Amino acid sequence: MVRGFIILDFGSQFTQLIARRLRELGFYSEIHSYKMSMDEIRKRNPYGIILSGGPNSVYEVGSPQREIQELRNISPVMGVCYGMQLLTHTLGGKVTKASHREYGLNYVTWSSPIPGIPQKQKVWMSHGDVVEKAPEGFQIIAMSEGNHPAAMLGDNVLAVQFHPEVAHTEHGMDLLKYFATDMCKASADWDAPHIKDHLLEDVRKKVGNTDHVLVGLSGGVDSTVVATLLTQALGKERVHCVFVDNGLLRKNEYENVLESYHRIGLNVRGVKAAKEFLSALAGKTDPEDKRKTIGRVFIEVFEKCLDKNLPIKYLAQGTLYPDVIESVSSIGGSVTIKSHHNVGGLPDKMKLGLVEPVRELFKDEVRALGAQLGLPHEMLWRHPFPGPGLAIRVLGEVTEEKLHILKEADDVFISELRKHGLYEKIWQALCVLLPVKTVGVQGDSRTYDHVLTLRAVTSSDGMTADWYPFEFQFLRDVSNLITNKVKGVNRVVYDVTSKPPGTIEWE
Repeated sequence: MVRGFIILDFGSQFTQLIARRLRELGFYSEIHSYKMSMDEIRKRNPYGIILSGGPNSVYEVGSPQREIQELRNISPVMGVCYGMQLLTHTLGGKVTKASHREYGLNYVTWSSPIPGIPQKQKVWMSHGDVVEKAPEGFQIIAMSEGNHPAAMLGDNVLAVQFHPEVAHTEHGMDLLKYFATDMCKASADWDAPHIKDHLLEDVRKKVGNTDHVLVGLSGGVDSTVVATLLTQALGKERVHCVFVDNGLLRKNEYENVLESYHRIGLNVRGVKAAKEFLSALAGKTDPEDKRKTIGRVFIEVFEKCLDKNLPIKYLAQGTLYPDVIESVSSIGGSVTIKSHHNVGGLPDKMKLGLVEPVRELFKDEVRALGAQLGLPHEMLWRHPFPGPGLAIRVLGEVTEEKLHILKEADDVFISELRKHGLYEKIWQALCVLLPVKTVGVQGDSRTYDHVLTLRAVTSSDGMTADWYPFEFQFLRDVSNLITNKVKGVNRVVYDVTSKPPGTIEWE
């Protein structure tokens, strides 16, 4: 078991970012429910324990609570936002509703400087409660612009009212590093080679020495890395890859990707099943319904591919941590943003066990892992592509005609990104076919055709994202190319929504 940090999740939308930042600093970290037992925590012998933020007020009935003193006896503890308030409330201090809330950018002033942190620090806050009285033995060491306690220090404990894990907080990484190295004396040894060794060991332990695994390949980075990892862990003869042409892939993607899979040495079988998927999707317009339908048909197709003479006991998937966060809550109190077909869309009576070796990794960690496994650069740096494919980029009912329009438009957009050297500057680029038509004039004639949305975002992990600021000339050229080349589109718009409030995909 890798020694690292335990992050107890109290329901914050930023909890996963704490883990990500620590891993960027070279410290292994795991996220667990705030209810994690003391025995489990002791077993892991963590360098430190971090209490996340959360949406509740600590003094409300039913808010998530747990004993803190026992945690302090195991290792240093850091509280973030709700975590600071919980420390205060549990250890004898007082938390009350603030006279004014502090959301977004703010400044804190440190009275007791921390190495690497300026005395006045720009931070990101999101809270409506305030520490009115610190617990006995604790010192308030920073105040906000609104004169609220912003940080406190006690024996083996550091707590902050702001979020050091978000990119908007300047020197947030320095603060996390101070906690990890100065307070916890942790060793920064979590990197791609360690991730690789750790996951190879986990796969061998779970699957055993005789069972075989079926891998559902999507054409994306995540499933490709999973298939390669499993092949290196178990051997090619025990890892059976299936790449399904579900009719929802991009233009020429099935043929091109299948060839690349053979080139890197995977034991892969191509299956054409567009008819089954499109038939199941007929008449469906709700995005959740579409996702779950695709998940169901994927499993049905995979099960039909099973060789009854092979001891296939597991299905492997490229589920990532952001997929899990958007689909489920570790405390059960947050709203599901959207189901991912490989997280929330699996049928209840699936006959295979699941293997999801990169479930706790972020995209950049998966790419680093893929490089360690020897995968080529062009495969690792493909833009993320959703498991449900173009079905969630055709808003409303999915038809062959709409898919054809979307595939042609997508091919123009992505080709232009590559031509102008923009592809790898962008995290994800996509086209969305809207369920509306508008009047246009093409070739001196009236048209009544589809509206197409272009979307391109920058991100480091997919949890937050911002729209890419294209030069106007580029957008003009792409719009002209699409409306001239793609029959069925007479209007092109560009999406300038960040995440949050939007998601990267529209459905």
